[in-house]
Parts: sequence; structure tokens; C-alpha cells
Amino acid sequence: MRYLTLKFGLALSVALMCAACSQEPSSPSATTSNNSTASATTPVPAATVFRNWSLQFLEQYWQLYPELAVRNGRYDFAGQLPVPTANTLAARQQFWQDTLTALNQFQPTELNSSDAGDWHVIEQEAEAALWYLQRYQSESWDPSQYNLGNMVGYLLETDYAALPTRLQALDQYLRQATTYFAQAQQNISTPTLPHTELAIQQNQGTVFYLQEQLTDALTNADIDPASKTQYQATLSAAVSATQAYVEHLQQRLPALRDGLARDFRLGAELYGEKFRHDLKSGYSAEQAYQRALSEKDRLHAAMYQLTTQLWPQYFDTPLPPDRLQAIAELLALLVEDHATPITFLDEVREQLPALEQFIVEHDLLSIDPDKPLVVRPTPEYQRGVAVASIEAPGPYDSSANTYYNVEPLTDYPLEEADSFLREYNRRTMQILNIHEAIPGHYTQLVHANKTPSLIKAIFGNGTMVEGWAVYTERMMLEAGYGNNEPELWLLWYKWNLRVVVNTILDYRIHVEGLSEADALDLLQREAFQEQNEATGKWRRATLTQVQLASYFTGYAEIYALQQAERARLSEQFSLKQFHDTFLSFGSAPIPVIRELMDKAAQ
Repeated sequence: MRYLTLKFGLALSVALMCAACSQEPSSPSATTSNNSTASATTPVPAATVFRNWSLQFLEQYWQLYPELAVRNGRYDFAGQLPVPTANTLAARQQFWQDTLTALNQFQPTELNSSDAGDWHVIEQEAEAALWYLQRYQSESWDPSQYNLGNMVGYLLETDYAALPTRLQALDQYLRQATTYFAQAQQNISTPTLPHTELAIQQNQGTVFYLQEQLTDALTNADIDPASKTQYQATLSAAVSATQAYVEHLQQRLPALRDGLARDFRLGAELYGEKFRHDLKSGYSAEQAYQRALSEKDRLHAAMYQLTTQLWPQYFDTPLPPDRLQAIAELLALLVEDHATPITFLDEVREQLPALEQFIVEHDLLSIDPDKPLVVRPTPEYQRGVAVASIEAPGPYDSSANTYYNVEPLTDYPLEEADSFLREYNRRTMQILNIHEAIPGHYTQLVHANKTPSLIKAIFGNGTMVEGWAVYTERMMLEAGYGNNEPELWLLWYKWNLRVVVNTILDYRIHVEGLSEADALDLLQREAFQEQNEATGKWRRATLTQVQLASYFTGYAEIYALQQAERARLSEQFSLKQFHDTFLSFGSAPIPVIRELMDKAAQ
């Protein structure tokens, strides 16, 4: 075992060196002939020094990113709103540079496997953060990243303390709103049109939330009159600042629509770099794209085989010669079995117990029945990006509610709602729930909060998180969920094809300049998506980059790992043991988890 005495790049770690160099009382054998005591420095194991340093690293990280601290359950940072000034960005850049300097004084090969995994996670996080600050620089072109609604909603709706305490934190947070939005306007030099439109939509949602939910909570709160008056004044100023920001963006819209906007496409170089930093995969962007093209062909073949099997049960006419047309006609019939705009949310909620029961009965992985999952309509300030999402607590407050946000349909125009419901018909709804809730995101994040490594729990890798959710869909069907109904398999193939085409779409848009018309043709004709889903996916691809590729990339890596373990262990292979072991390492990048599992098996 290696022992260290280091001088760290992070200034706050100097205190640790005092602990690392502390002296232990001498033992009897250390007494000299004249009864004097020899003092000796007891070396500290490298693992201890690294773990202490990583805890100090987190403390400084929370100082620079207090909103992320709150999201992870560190409520002592509630009320802090960092204003995105040049000094703030420079301090963050210096922090990450110092982090890499400190990391280089450790040798990961001389740490145990878990600590080595943490070392690699921090290194990748630091390199990615520096790339974002130095190359990506979204603070200058993405107006949607300036929004107070997410944190306001989180503080108000998370019962981490009594309501008066939470309202006090909200007051402190919102006091910076005017300065925050003034700096945001100064930062945004060349915005993209899609991100500007999203910023307007979501900040209008924030205004609504402030005027309705927060105002109502403040009105009914049991607090002293003076505090209530102060909080109401702060709230009013925050509403005005948010509205002013919306108006500023609205005034810029005409010029942006006339061609003065920045192109939302990244281009090949930036896209490849972002893919590497975001996904932390064993594949490059080009490799993932090529794999997706091959998988699309395989799925088409599998879907056509099921279509030829099912066709006589549903049609009296001959099978069309064009296989994509034949698949599309059968799917069009199957997707008509769907909920209504009024019942959709309730049907999502009512379906979850059956998923949990199936997992328990088939012993697929460990389920914690004590962790609450709350299904709710997506809050106003989060709408416009995804159909459904999981909002989970951080590892410091793992007992808090996990929210399953579902886009409400009651206000949709009838035609748009009908298109949505065909896409998320009753069979596909089950797959959606597997993906988002059980045993997908919700279950995985419950496990992640139990990992003894705070680093792996906090710095979740999106490829692992999304890949796991997609992997569980196939795993559940292969385990017999749905009684191997061919119609369910066909609709899962359609769903999985969407994941595959996400990768193709994202790459072609940002690297090859795919047009909206060609993108919609790819989504609707080759992926069989409803018009509403396809147009929504186009919009999402204009607002995000690389994230759409994380689903297929992670799923392919996890399924390959499962198959390799199954082949290695043969009859000794246990699906539950594989899942529990895989999930025990938090949301670390899949290559890191693979290495940790390999070492654990030795």
C-alpha cells in the first residue's frame, strides 16, 4: 500500500495535510535508554488521504455550485443564487484546473478499485467542466439556462424543513433575481432561435408559478407579519425581473428570425468533443452512429417478421409488398388502444404496482418499497422538452420524494392530444413506465443513492442512467413481462427503434446538417412515429446535443456487458446479482463500472 504526504492544488485541502502528518503517541518499544520518547510520524494510507481530499473537493464544489448542492440534499446551501458574472466563471475554471493538479498527485493504480473509480469520475468531470467553460460557453448563446423556476419549485415542494424555513431560503434566493437576470442579458451575445423561444416559454411558466403557487404558500404561511411583508416584496421584484427578461428576449426575436441567430447545430468537431465529455462511453460519436444504422436495419427485419405473423389476425387483405408500409399499417391499428387526455395520468399511476410485483415475483433485482414515488403533472416551468421525466432526490436526502413528471394533456388541442395518445398507447405506456419508473430511472436512482461512494452518486453519468432505463425495457420483456405477447414485442421494437433513430437523428442534424423536412421523414416513415412525437423530437434535437444519443449508446454497452457476464458465469449467472452489482456502483460511467465489476470478480 502506498502512503502519501502531498501538497494539494485545492487550497482548502492544506488542512488535511496536518491530519496526514499528525504524530501518534510512542509505543513502549520506542523508549530510549534515557527514558526519552521518540516521536514518529505515522504514515497515512493513500486511500485515506484520497477519500479525505475527495470530501474536501466536494465542499468546495458545493460552494461554487450551490444549486447543485441543494439538488443533492445539501440544504445548508439553500438560498444561494450564484450570479453568472465573469468572476464566477473564472473561479469555477480555476477550481477545475486545481482539481486536475491535485488528482495528478495520486496514482489510481495504487488505490483500491472503488477509490480508483472515484478518481476517474472526478478526472472526467473536471475535464468536461473545463471544456464547457472554455469551448462550449453556452452562457453566451442559450438564454434558457437562465431560469429560477426549477430551484424555486424544488425548495417550495421539498419538505426538508418547516415551511417558514423554506420560505426564508426562497426569500434569500430571490433577492438576487434582478441582478441575476441583468447579468444574463449581458452574457447573451449570439443566442440561437430555439433556445430563445424555449427560454420565453419556460420563464413565462416560472412567472405563473411565482404568482400562483409561491404566492399562495406565502399568503397562507404561519409567519410573522413583518417577514411576510418582506417576502412579498422580494417575490414581487423577482416576478418583475423575470418578466423583464422575457420581454427582453421577445424584443430580440424578430432579428433572430431574420437570420441573426447563432446556428443551433454544433458541427462535427464540437459534437464529437461533446459526445466524448458527456457520454464518457467506450464508443466515439461516429462509432455509435454506425452501430445505430446497423441496429435500425435489424429492428426493421424483426418488426417485419412479427408483422407477417400477426397480419392474418388483423387484416383480410394481402400483406403489402413494401415492408415499411406493412409494419406501419399494423402499428396504426394497434396504437388506437389508448387512454384519453383525462385518464392518461391516472393510467400511468395505476400501472406501476404491476411492474413492481413482476420484478419481485421473478427475482430480477432488489426493490426498496420504502422510497416514495409521486406521479404528478410536469410543473409549468419544466414543460416543453420531454413527455415524462424523473426528478429524484440527491444522496444527502435520499428519503425525500422522487417525482415522476408526466406532461398533462388536458389543455392540448384535440388533434395534438390524439396524436400523443396514439404514440403512448396502452402497450407503449407500459414500456414508458418501465423506462421512467420501475425498474428504470426511479429504481436505478434509489440504488445510486445507496452507494457508499458519494462521488459516484453525485456525478451521475447520463449514458449509464439512460442506458439502464432502455436496457430494462428489453430485460423485462425477455423475462416474460406481457406473456411474450407479439403485439407488445412489436410496439417495443417501435419504441426501441426510436432510441436507435435518436442517435441517427442527433448525429445527422448536428454533424451533417439534416433539414427539418428530412428529419421528420426519418422519424415518421422509418421510425413509425406520430406527427406530434416527430415534431417534438425535432424540437428537442434543436435544443439539446448528444443527449439523444445517450440512450442507445448506454443500452448497447450495458446489454453487451450482461451478455458477457452470462457467458462467463454460465449456469452460475444470476440476473438479480448482475443487476444489484451493476447498480451498486452508483451512476458511474459504464466503462468504470465494467472495470469495477471485473475487479470484484477476481
